[in-house]
Amino acid sequence: MDWSLIPILIAGGFACGFINTVAGSGSLITLPLLMIFVQLDANIANGTNRVAILLQNAVAVGSFRQQKVLNLRTGIKLAIPSGVGALVGALIAVELDKEMMRLVIGILMFVMLIVILSRPKRWMEQSETDEFRFGWKQALLFLAVGFYGGFIQAGVGVFLLMTLVMASGFDLVRANAVKVLIILCFTIIALPVYAMNGQVNWQYGLILAVGNMLGAWLASRMAVKRGVGFVRWVLVAVIACSGVKLCWDAVSSLVEKPAHTAALQESAVPPGLNEGRYVD
Repeated sequence: MDWSLIPILIAGGFACGFINTVAGSGSLITLPLLMIFVQLDANIANGTNRVAILLQNAVAVGSFRQQKVLNLRTGIKLAIPSGVGALVGALIAVELDKEMMRLVIGILMFVMLIVILSRPKRWMEQSETDEFRFGWKQALLFLAVGFYGGFIQAGVGVFLLMTLVMASGFDLVRANAVKVLIILCFTIIALPVYAMNGQVNWQYGLILAVGNMLGAWLASRMAVKRGVGFVRWVLVAVIACSGVKLCWDAVSSLVEKPAHTAALQESAVPPGLNEGRYVD
């Protein structure tokens, strides 16, 4: 292992852990880091990243619980459909290409940004109760978000926050606390799927996790101390940046694929073949 990668991984993990805990989409930092600097294949980077996500959310759950903003019973109830969705998503993720889905998710990020900016009061409300809405509609929504989390992971925190606030009646601080518990639960389910398929590098995952855990601890403290206003603006910034990155990466990949395919086909033409004729 290249030891110079250790501080890079820890720094990237710290940024990821902070952003994931207070908003979401922190994996948009660590996935490129693992693929570009560490040079892991995309599927192995996706699985390795979940080692850090698991430990990051374990720290965040403990911190939110200690600060008395996490209702454990409610979080576990919401984690059940999310966990089922995550298992299905992870089983599919080890086989399928994800670029078109990334484009769709990037577009949805901008839709969410419009909703957050157009309805500021709903996102700024402070909940005074631990009683939240949970019925079959919410169960289906959390099932769908869990599927996405098991499939890609990047951006799942944003979708969970959207569902927790808009569909279940949480404020942003309590929603963040429940969000990290849900992600912890379905990462416990999804990670073994990647591990059994040989798509986890434990060494890099654990080094990355050091930074993730530090970032998660600091973010959980700041979220509770500064309140929903701070979380909302971090969320707005994260969604805007994530939407741009997801769309850009997806479009770039979709554009490059036909050119790459054409180059492969051209290289497969036998030497000396020119416009259908062999040249002497």
